[in-house]
Amino acid sequence: MSRRTLLAAAASLSLGGCSSEPAASDGVVQVRYGDDESQIAELHLPPGTATVPVAVVIHGGFWQSAYGMSLATPLAADLARNGIAGYAIEYRRVGNGGGWPATFEDVAAAIDALADQPRVELGKVVAIGHSAGGHLAVWAAGRSALPPAAPGAAPRVQLRGAVSQAGVLDLAAAHREQVGGSAVQELLGGTPDSDPDRYALASPIERLPLKVPIALVHGTRDAAVPLSQSQSYLAAARKVGDPVTLKELAHVGHFELIDPRDEAWHTCRAEATRLLS
Repeated sequence: MSRRTLLAAAASLSLGGCSSEPAASDGVVQVRYGDDESQIAELHLPPGTATVPVAVVIHGGFWQSAYGMSLATPLAADLARNGIAGYAIEYRRVGNGGGWPATFEDVAAAIDALADQPRVELGKVVAIGHSAGGHLAVWAAGRSALPPAAPGAAPRVQLRGAVSQAGVLDLAAAHREQVGGSAVQELLGGTPDSDPDRYALASPIERLPLKVPIALVHGTRDAAVPLSQSQSYLAAARKVGDPVTLKELAHVGHFELIDPRDEAWHTCRAEATRLLS
């Protein structure tokens, strides 16, 4: 599946079934974590005043500027209806100032901004990311092990785990296999041969062991991100003793995972709930 086809399908989902979802919660808090127009987030809160666990929702789109947070907000709203604060984040993407290192710095800063939200239970924060967002979610779960000078190092908010929804977890393999066309090279500004240090810092499979629970969810009919991305990550994680699970969803493609009405998304939500328990 080409990147153009992927984004067209994402747009169809965003503008179609998800738009009729009911109001999310007691309130939506607008969060601005920087001066750029893309440095924004929305915290969808369940009703009440008590502190609540949070799932950071990171959208996909092969890190490109064509699509953004609108893919994540229906999922954040659904989480809030189910007792978990859903935190949909935007970030600079390739085409609007993103790439290396800005995209990574923004994801880290958006997550760290949760430390200033009074209803957030900071010991119970996970990330859920789809496709390229799955890459960023798992990368963010390992921030505490990054070298001090690396983008995203020294987190204020440490993730308890992450759910990867058909995530791009091996960037070198994705580059070789042209997953998303040239998307990986555009994100990192080079190839594994020309910029190995960037791949070593940015690719989740190269950051192992994370020592953080990771739940992988991937459809067996995914035509955008091959199932092998999750399978290879699972095998590598098990070799180093990381707590990683994989749910392979039969007859499921790429976009069912981000449709709040679909059982595939319900599986992802259940995995987030498990990691938060």
